[in-house]
Amino acid sequence: MQKINVGLLGMGTVGEGVARLLIKNRELIRSRVGTPVHLKRAADIDVSRARNIPLENGVFTTDALSIVNDPDIHIVLEMIGGQTVAKELILKAMENGKHVVTANKALLANQGQQIFQAAHEHGVDLAFEPSVGGCMPIIKLLRESLVGNHIYAMTGILNGTCNYILTKISEEGIPFESALAGAQAGGFAEADPTMDVEGFDTAHKLAILTSLAFGMKINFKDIYIEGISSITPLDIRIAEEFGFCIKLLAIGKIRDNGIEARVHPTMIASGNILSSVKGSLNAVTISADAVGDLFLSGYGAGMMPTASAVISDIVDIARNILNRATGRVPLLAYQMANIKQIPVIPIDRISTHYYIRFSALDQPGVLSKISGILGNHDISIKSVQQKGRKQKGSVPIVMLTHRAKEAAMKQALAEIAFLNVISHPPTLIRIEDENDEE
Repeated sequence: MQKINVGLLGMGTVGEGVARLLIKNRELIRSRVGTPVHLKRAADIDVSRARNIPLENGVFTTDALSIVNDPDIHIVLEMIGGQTVAKELILKAMENGKHVVTANKALLANQGQQIFQAAHEHGVDLAFEPSVGGCMPIIKLLRESLVGNHIYAMTGILNGTCNYILTKISEEGIPFESALAGAQAGGFAEADPTMDVEGFDTAHKLAILTSLAFGMKINFKDIYIEGISSITPLDIRIAEEFGFCIKLLAIGKIRDNGIEARVHPTMIASGNILSSVKGSLNAVTISADAVGDLFLSGYGAGMMPTASAVISDIVDIARNILNRATGRVPLLAYQMANIKQIPVIPIDRISTHYYIRFSALDQPGVLSKISGILGNHDISIKSVQQKGRKQKGSVPIVMLTHRAKEAAMKQALAEIAFLNVISHPPTLIRIEDENDEE
């Protein structure tokens, strides 16, 4: 074979970065593959956007179908996003015998089973390293490097926008709205940040990782999701006084009765390695039986970091094509017949530690009322403090609990919220404290 031909669908931020690397580093890529990897066609509906890429004549097109139907193209790169047109083009490309690279985590999380099945049936490779963690090789790690390990748990910071916002609130003491505006002005957040700040983007990535790690069918709809829009500078400051920081975490753990898969703001100890991950960086820790604990960190988004992951997938597939080794690595790390329907444990059935903040009237007996209700639900208080000054007749009361059941905590807080001495709904943040399992 003289060369591997690539077709690129979508010339937005990531697509542009992919084209740049394919052209700029073509000799480096050729030396590592053994044959040239050639960008034959690139499609986008936006012809007005300035890209400043030295594309050869005839490479750019607005006709995406012409790429998936081109018999000379071996690998199709889907960088469009969304779950309609992108899905149709991916399935058509596979039907035509083309291998596919995608960064589309939302599509894989919501409709991945159909796409993985299509790749299996048509005997083509599907690679998706850029869908989770940008330039972090987390997919390759789970699909290849850790195949001899039972994986027990994964904990990750998987959204750079949220991590950037929480870092700003922590370092500058500004409210969420101001930090979000700064993130948007700096290009770290979209004009509509809902998918990021409400946790959906992180949950898409967790759905993919849990499937790879635990051999389960992708089950996005059952993941518990909670965003960061309610986090205040006060809670971050109090967390720091207790020796914690607040991060939006994706948590996946294997249990006897299923898988914990949840996304929510979480307090972690200041000594936890994830607490040092600031700004728009992503990071993941993995616990497994043979290797112990692993830590990966890198930029989870952006033109060139994500493009780097796309190139990695292109090279993997190109090597497979040259060696007639398509399907060598199972798409989801496990052979298709061994991927199981493993239940996700509902959030109400988990047990963890909690931070609770109450706004209470400054009256005698308030603390005994609150602690009495918690005790009635078998919730043990680890520490309690009154923090800050009285505001409009109320004072903040902060409690840390020992391990408690989520359902019991929700019932207790619902009762406490109805007390006439409570002026605002209680604030609850879960704590991941690996040093205290009581």
